[in-house]
Amino acid sequence: MHPPFQLSVIVPHLNEPDDLRQCLLSLDAQRADGILFEIIVVDNGSIEMPVAACLDIPNLRLEREIVPGPGPARNHGADLAQADILAFIDCDCIAQPGWIKAIADFMATRTDIAVLGGDIAILVADPRYPSAIESYENIYSYRARAYVEQYGFAATGNMAVRKQAFHSVGPFGGISTMEDTEWGQRATAGGYRIAFLPEARVLTPSCKSFSDLARRWDRHVAHEFRKVSGKRRATLRWLVDALIISGSPLAETLKIFTTDRVSGTRNRLLALACLTRIRLHRGRRMFGLVFHGDTGRFVENWNREGS
Repeated sequence: MHPPFQLSVIVPHLNEPDDLRQCLLSLDAQRADGILFEIIVVDNGSIEMPVAACLDIPNLRLEREIVPGPGPARNHGADLAQADILAFIDCDCIAQPGWIKAIADFMATRTDIAVLGGDIAILVADPRYPSAIESYENIYSYRARAYVEQYGFAATGNMAVRKQAFHSVGPFGGISTMEDTEWGQRATAGGYRIAFLPEARVLTPSCKSFSDLARRWDRHVAHEFRKVSGKRRATLRWLVDALIISGSPLAETLKIFTTDRVSGTRNRLLALACLTRIRLHRGRRMFGLVFHGDTGRFVENWNREGS
């Protein structure tokens, strides 16, 4: 009988078996650090269960959650976890060396902390020539430290939590919610302390096209609009914010040309071009929702999006 697991790593999956395999290999390589952990892969309705992707990975169990959405898939994994620490990672993320050890060591020494958010960076396909979307996302898409320190939540693509705290706060929301934001802010409002751990780092691919990036923002904008719809003063503020967002790229120029998240004039200009395009898109969407409504078509179905 093996000693108890120190961590349970929970990985939601949907129709990305190749990415899942790379994620699992990155986790398996970390057994050399001496931390005993289990992996729980929760499939969320794939055309085919990712059995081949999970082959030869020790201490792994493959489960299925029929309720659509990454939140329900993660909840299923949390219910099955044997360890006192739950670590969440997305199936398209690559855990960097020392990810599991950093989480285990921190949680062992900082018993006052219940929730951890790690760093998230872009996995660039060709480091010599990053695309405009890769350059933009490296700066703006995963502001993991800001999520934790300014907004009180951790992105579930790289998050750890004590199991007792998770069950006390309650499960992640379903597909109609921004589940990591909502859960994290519920936890911190309940008095659970959160910390950012840069040593726990993962890499994730950028969106493959501008349309993919736009759909991601459409979903986010639709979720936020539901909070203000029907409230006159909140809607007026929403319209002001739409104007500010549309004109904001100029104010971001200094940040783009001084950040250490990208290097080189070419890549900074590409990031600025992509930022301008996506912020104009967001502004149009925000105005459109006020005058035309219909948030539902922007909230992408989990079974089409993937994990």
